[in-house]
Amino acid sequence: MPFRKLQLIDPLLRAVQSEGYTLPTAIQIDAIPHVLAGKDLIGCAQTGTGKTAAFALPILQRLHERPATHGRPIRALILTPTRELAAQIGESFRVYGQHVGLRHTVIFGGVRQGPQTQALHRGVDILVATPGRLLDLLNQRLLTLGGVEILVLDEADRMLDMGFIHDIRRVIAQVPSRRQTLMFSATMPREIRTLADTILQKPVFVKVAAESPAADTVGQTLYFVEPGAKVALLEHLLQDPAITKALVFTRTKHGADKVVRRLVHSAISAEAIHSNKSQNARIRALANFKCGKTRVLVASDIAARGLDVEEISHVFNFDLPNVAETYVHRIGRTGRAGASGLAISFCSEEQRDDLREIERLLGRPIPVLKHGIKAPPPDPNARPEQHARQSSNQGHRQSHGTRSSGSPEQQKNEFWRSRQKPGQGGWNKPKFGRRR
Repeated sequence: MPFRKLQLIDPLLRAVQSEGYTLPTAIQIDAIPHVLAGKDLIGCAQTGTGKTAAFALPILQRLHERPATHGRPIRALILTPTRELAAQIGESFRVYGQHVGLRHTVIFGGVRQGPQTQALHRGVDILVATPGRLLDLLNQRLLTLGGVEILVLDEADRMLDMGFIHDIRRVIAQVPSRRQTLMFSATMPREIRTLADTILQKPVFVKVAAESPAADTVGQTLYFVEPGAKVALLEHLLQDPAITKALVFTRTKHGADKVVRRLVHSAISAEAIHSNKSQNARIRALANFKCGKTRVLVASDIAARGLDVEEISHVFNFDLPNVAETYVHRIGRTGRAGASGLAISFCSEEQRDDLREIERLLGRPIPVLKHGIKAPPPDPNARPEQHARQSSNQGHRQSHGTRSSGSPEQQKNEFWRSRQKPGQGGWNKPKFGRRR
């Protein structure tokens, strides 16, 4: 079905065509007609399915066809959990709305509020915001939401995870009760359904690709590797020229910085993006990654959702996430818009429970490429940089080879058995007081 069949106006069709899009995605086909009709909507779709255009295009059309009668009040409000996602949604409104004459701006924390308040003072039709900065400006009486006609909650489950539920309710109390409300979420936990029941009126429910937790365009592979050998293995794999743009996920911000230092030491262009970085540093790192100046972007889970970078060839799970759904969001950064991609995960023994949860969510095992990759013993007389080279060389030697034989479950069991101490009847399980 072409975009024209969705009853979009010519200015929007020209913008879509100029971006090279010819056919709408499933979520766009299902959602756009309902949004154009003014209905409340819940959209549940996996990441990378085109949710932003599913609400941006009909919002632009509705506001264009019914101009404001007095001044330039904020008529559409889009709430989103992270700064990066807010910026990308703002960019989508700029691209799709280039021919309709509507103004938009984006506000988020971590930067000076001056330029944002100046844009608000000039008047905007569409506001994209993170909850914290929006409430701050509301408390300063620098904006009002009394003219909002359309409210969008994007990545609603992510906002819930980040503790924004009370902020969301405070914002909703500031917008008119007679409005159109759209909620988009990758998952629908009970808390999200409860929130939807309280803020939406007879919503249409649109669910896409529920039968496939991970996109079919993303190939998935797994290495069993000891923690101390992960960086060496990553360095070795990055020697493959087919890896043109790689997104690497770590569990911690400190871990992301540590990986970047090692990669840069090995002459691999890499930068980190996480919440300890200033907003300007994060914007700069993302811009360098998008344009190809930086080949590897190492991120904590702040970038797992909403990061929209074209042509990411590989996603590396340097550390498996401890929430299975996060794995799906991470690997969804590649294989987007019909392109193919590859997700490569490293699993240490202490993360085997996380792996089981991920495979349970996927409904299938992740194919194993190599198991039992061990860290080399450090040379006590070597300088720190020699330790790095020694580890890298050992990783190179051990990570060559073909796919391990046997079924995925047999390969996993072989790896865990190899970790037994002599005389033990079971696995040498690490002892935990709590999960990290």
